Amino acid sequence: MKKVCIALGALAVMATAASAQEKLVISTWGGNWKEGVAIVGKEFTKRTGVEVEYITGGTLDRLAKAKVARDNPESDLVNTTGHVGYLYYSDGLMEKIDWSKVPNAAKLYPMAKRSDYTVSDYVYVYAPAFRTDQMPKDFKIDSWEVLWGPEVKGKLGLPDFDPSHIIIAATKLAGVKPEEWDKVKPKLLELKPSIKAFYQSDATSQNLMRTGETPVQVLLNINGYHLEKLGMPVKIEVPKEGAVVGVDVWGINKNSKHKEWAEQFLNIALEPEMLAKLCNFHKCSPMSPEAKLDPEVAKLPGIFTSQEQIEKEAIVLEDKTYATLLPQWKVWFTENMMH
Repeated sequence: MKKVCIALGALAVMATAASAQEKLVISTWGGNWKEGVAIVGKEFTKRTGVEVEYITGGTLDRLAKAKVARDNPESDLVNTTGHVGYLYYSDGLMEKIDWSKVPNAAKLYPMAKRSDYTVSDYVYVYAPAFRTDQMPKDFKIDSWEVLWGPEVKGKLGLPDFDPSHIIIAATKLAGVKPEEWDKVKPKLLELKPSIKAFYQSDATSQNLMRTGETPVQVLLNINGYHLEKLGMPVKIEVPKEGAVVGVDVWGINKNSKHKEWAEQFLNIALEPEMLAKLCNFHKCSPMSPEAKLDPEVAKLPGIFTSQEQIEKEAIVLEDKTYATLLPQWKVWFTENMMH
């Protein structure tokens, strides 16, 4: 009897292990980013009956874990930033996407197919923003050049974790490629009198704007909309040179045991209706011209609703270039701009 019980117990454990494996596992960020992915996850489960499990963590932490578990990945799909997506697939951690299995990708803007391995469902922008109640009445940021001006002296907040936005803006002002950023080092050093503080996270950014310590910021537009919702008089501006685009991407883990499910999930995520739902939630730009946003979201600054608008207002850096230059930018910026 005991042997039978043990055998039955072993079978139960095996069955539980099998059912635990029969889930689509997604690696993403926590908080509202996970909530956004879960919008797609619920629809995927409704259509397929397959449960979705989420593994959350920081961008580079998750990349480090994926490298350790490359032969037996803990997730099937990765949601990360475009340039870190490049680090995944250049290290053999992602499968090539079979676009015939993801037909909705054909409806996306050209910039959405980032590589043979990664595809973007939405983008957001980093743009200048300011508190209208703390700056002169006629103050506006119609060019990135304004951040160097006397009215911004001692008032500017910048992210310390990613100096790419201001460096890319400086190269744009100088009419040189981001790869030629050496040429704008003197220009960047001239910005130092404008800088009041650096922020380490979205929360710090919002707090610095809320307290008025940095009434001018290079701000993630999604954070700006959040502050506006709280009743703060924040104005986000897309300068004539454009706003710096941040790209999030999807990729399928190499050695995923559920590649077909991953392809199904991706295809659902890229449906115009799903993109609209996701971007109404995040207040970001869907990568399909067929995604119909709520009118009040569509008119927000930094929200793209056509290819023409992307070409006019978006500064987009190719992922490999971004991944290659960012480490250099961080080192130089820390040594020369933050001390």
